[in-house]
Amino acid sequence: MLAAKRAIFILPFDPLGFSEPSRLLKIPPSSGKDAIFIEELGWRVVIRGISWCRNKRRNEEEETAGMSFRRGNGGSGGGGELSTRGMVSKNWTFLLCIGSFCVGLLFINSWTMPEAKDMIRATGTENNKMNLVANDCNLRTLNKKGESKEILGKISNTPEALQTLDKTISNLEVELAAARAAQESILASAPPTETLNPTETTGPRKYLMVVGINTAFSSRRRRDSVRATWMPQGEKRKKMEEEKGIIIRFVIGHSATPGGILDKAIEAEHSKHGDFMRLDHVEGYLELSAKTKIYFATAVSMWDADFYVKVDDDVHVNIATLGMTLAKQRRTKPRAYLGCMKSGPVLAQKGVRYHEPEFWKFGEEGNKYFRHATGQLYAISKDLASYISLNQHLLHKYANEDVSLGSWFIGLDVEHIDDRRLCCSTPPDCEWKAQAGNVCVASFDWSCSGICNSAERIKEVHRRCGEGEKALWNASF
Repeated sequence: MLAAKRAIFILPFDPLGFSEPSRLLKIPPSSGKDAIFIEELGWRVVIRGISWCRNKRRNEEEETAGMSFRRGNGGSGGGGELSTRGMVSKNWTFLLCIGSFCVGLLFINSWTMPEAKDMIRATGTENNKMNLVANDCNLRTLNKKGESKEILGKISNTPEALQTLDKTISNLEVELAAARAAQESILASAPPTETLNPTETTGPRKYLMVVGINTAFSSRRRRDSVRATWMPQGEKRKKMEEEKGIIIRFVIGHSATPGGILDKAIEAEHSKHGDFMRLDHVEGYLELSAKTKIYFATAVSMWDADFYVKVDDDVHVNIATLGMTLAKQRRTKPRAYLGCMKSGPVLAQKGVRYHEPEFWKFGEEGNKYFRHATGQLYAISKDLASYISLNQHLLHKYANEDVSLGSWFIGLDVEHIDDRRLCCSTPPDCEWKAQAGNVCVASFDWSCSGICNSAERIKEVHRRCGEGEKALWNASF
């Protein structure tokens, strides 16, 4: 075997390595394991050469002994001559042994073994590259795993941590709903792209509150009485929207036969007053829960406001007092639910007013509902309205719309605000409170769930319990 300038020449047959140059096989050297293998191969050549010399010497001794034995027995000289012909002389044997030894040493010394430092450095470099790639791909994953373990550790330590995590999740869900609703509102209110001036920036107007007055096709006289008392009309309503950020609309859907006489009557009324908000909803008393849900979803998509209010058309409202009440909550309570909170009995008996067909869901007969705002007037913040808008297809509807609204907020981090000024009784109750400086937000008769015979009596309530026309224009929200 021969070696020269980092190339290996392998002789495929002779253990001593003598052969014709044309039969050499050239293999380029490598590093690491190849170098160790070649060094080991050189030593094998040396050892094999020495072993060959020993075997040759032993064979010669045996041949010499055999010749002596044959001569001792009178064998012919011809047999000795034939044995001598197959033998190699001692000088040639000695030279071949030394040559094999030298060739092996030459092959070993001509190969430069890579230094251990280089091998370690190369291995370390490869490992670093692999670590860099792995860390770059899995850095966030590892961090998240570490954070997850830390969070799970905290949860297992204290029940308070679990409650905090539940609140955080609910907060994120509500904030996500609000962000999506805001985006939809911006897209819905933005003008077409071809009409925009690139140098100007436009955005939706921010309002304090949107007041939706729930009404029906048969309530024309109630609507006219509201317009004549606490709801500004014409230019005053536009001024209220622009200066005070207050939107007021009558909320109604359509009849079972769209385009019929009932819908045409509402269209004619709207063309005169321009104060309707039409919903994609079929009107019906048993559909109030669905109407309430659609109202909030529609209102939050049309106007960007801090609060969304629902009120019945047989309730008297002091708009300035309502605005100041809500303005106090908008900075401190982002998920506020305002109203007169109650917990009435679950009525299982059929045929009675406010019967609850799903009474069995509330436990044993005679149980009460969870706390919720009475249905005459309540207000929710934008985050909650957005939550209803995004989850309206999943929210369950009970027979009573105020119960349905309260059930939608169970499990959320919502601030229930019980304000009794939102459910004052008609005079003399609301009148006495106004004289004492505690003006009511809303007034109605509990026995009628609204002002009894409101079309005739609401003017009297407004005269005795109203805040005065100047209150709205002097108010600062």
